[in-house]
Amino acid sequence: MRPTRRNPGGGAASAAWELLLPAASAPARTRGRSLQAALREAVRSGRLAPGTRLPSSRDLAADLGVSRGLVTEAYGQLTAEGYLRSGRGAGTWVGAAVRAARPRARDLAPRSPGARADFVPGTPDLALFPRAAWAAAQRAVLAELPHRDLGYPDPRGLPRLRTALAELLARRRGVVADPERIVVVSGVAQATALLGFALHARGMRTVGVEDPGSPQHDALYASAGVSAVPLPLDDEGVALEPLRASGVRAVVTTPAHQFPTGIACSARRRAELLDWARSVDGIVLEDDYDGDFRYDRAPVGALQGLDPDHVAYTGSVSKSLAPGLRLGWLLVPESWTEEVVERKRTMDLGHPALDQAVFARFLERGDYDRQLRRCQRAYRERRDALVAALDARFPGAEVSGIAAGLHVIATLPRRYGPEARFLTRMAGAGVAVRPLSAYAHAPTGPGAAGEVRLVLGYAHVPPARVAEGVRLMAHAATG
Repeated sequence: MRPTRRNPGGGAASAAWELLLPAASAPARTRGRSLQAALREAVRSGRLAPGTRLPSSRDLAADLGVSRGLVTEAYGQLTAEGYLRSGRGAGTWVGAAVRAARPRARDLAPRSPGARADFVPGTPDLALFPRAAWAAAQRAVLAELPHRDLGYPDPRGLPRLRTALAELLARRRGVVADPERIVVVSGVAQATALLGFALHARGMRTVGVEDPGSPQHDALYASAGVSAVPLPLDDEGVALEPLRASGVRAVVTTPAHQFPTGIACSARRRAELLDWARSVDGIVLEDDYDGDFRYDRAPVGALQGLDPDHVAYTGSVSKSLAPGLRLGWLLVPESWTEEVVERKRTMDLGHPALDQAVFARFLERGDYDRQLRRCQRAYRERRDALVAALDARFPGAEVSGIAAGLHVIATLPRRYGPEARFLTRMAGAGVAVRPLSAYAHAPTGPGAAGEVRLVLGYAHVPPARVAEGVRLMAHAATG
C-alpha cells in the first residue's frame, strides 16, 4: 500500500517523511529493514542532524502509511545502535554521537592526472590484460574448485599454485624452486615487508639498498623496524667496498636489470655478492621486478639459482598482467621459511584462494607464457619507437638501459639543463617525466654542468603516442 501524505506538522517530520517514503513503498517482507536502513543513512549523511526531534511513532506511521509497529521497531533498533536517543515522555531525537559521512570516496591511486604525455616509469600497458583468457580461467575454476578450497588457505599459498610457480620460475628464470619454500604474496611490496620482519626478528636492524633504487624500499623496511642504508653502484652493480664497509648483513638488489639505471649485474659481481653474503652469514634479497623482459637475447637467469641458501627471490605479475591483481611470490632460503610463513599467517591468513586458483590454471594452460610473449613484442616495439623519437627530437641525447625492462635512461645534452628548469617546463606543458635524481636514496645535487638525466617509461604508451609525447617534450624543452 502506498502512503497518503498528510500534514506532518513540522519541519523535522516533513524531512523524515520525504527521506523515508521510498522505504515505505518497499515489499512487505523487507519494509522493516528498508525503513531502518533509510533512517540510518539519513542520520549518517547529516540530512537528519544531531539534536533533531523525530515525529512520534504514531504520527510517522500515519505519514508513511505503514504500521506503527514497523516505526516503533525501527526507532528501537537505531536507539540501541546509538543513532537515536529517547527518554520516557521526552520523544525520540537524533543522537549526538553520529558524524556525517564523507560525501564520496576519494581515489588515491597513483596516476598522472591530466598529463598530455606520460613517461613516468613503473606501469605496464593495462590494455594488454588478457580479459578473455582470464575470464575463461575464472569460470573454469568456479566450476571445478572443491568447496574445501574456499576455506582459509595454507599461508604459503595453494599447493597447486606453488607447484605451477616452481615450474615457471625454474624454466624461465633458472631459479632453484622448491614449492615448499614459495610464499604467495600481495606483490613485491608485501614480500619486502615480510623479509623486513624476518630480518628484524634475527636482530638485523639495517639493510643495504641500491642507490639509486626503488623509492619504496625505505618506507617498507622502516615499517618493520629496519633502516635502509644507501649503497652506491658501479658499472657492474652494487659496489663491493661500500657494501663491506657498511656493516649490513642483508642487501636488496635487482641484478637482472637494475632499477632504475638498467645495469645488468656482471657474472663477477654476482659471485662477489654471494661470497660477501656467505662471509657475513647474511642474505641477498633479489627483486626480479622485470626479469622476463629482455630484448637482445634470452633473459639473464636469477641470482638465486647460484646459491638458494643465501638469496631470497621475489617477483610478481605487476609488469606482465596488472599491478591491481596484487599477486606475487617470495622464495626464501630453507632456514628462513618457518618465520616468514608464520609472519604471513599473522599478517593476513593467506592470499585469496580464488585468485590463486585462477592464476594456477592460467599458468598450467600456458596462458601466462602467451601473455609474456605478447607483452614482449609490444614493449620492444614501444622501446624502439622511443629511442627513434629521442634521436630525432633530441640530437646528441644518450640512451642507455635499453636491452631489457620497461624504461630507458635518457641523458640529454647540457643545453637542455639545468634539471630544475627542464622539469618546470615539462610540468607546464603537461608532460609527466621523472629525473634519475628522484630515485636517489642519499641526497644528491643537480647533474654535472646542468645535465638532465631522465627515467622514461614506455610500456604503457602506444608507439604513436610515444612519438607525439617526445615531440611535446622537445617543444617544451626549447621554450
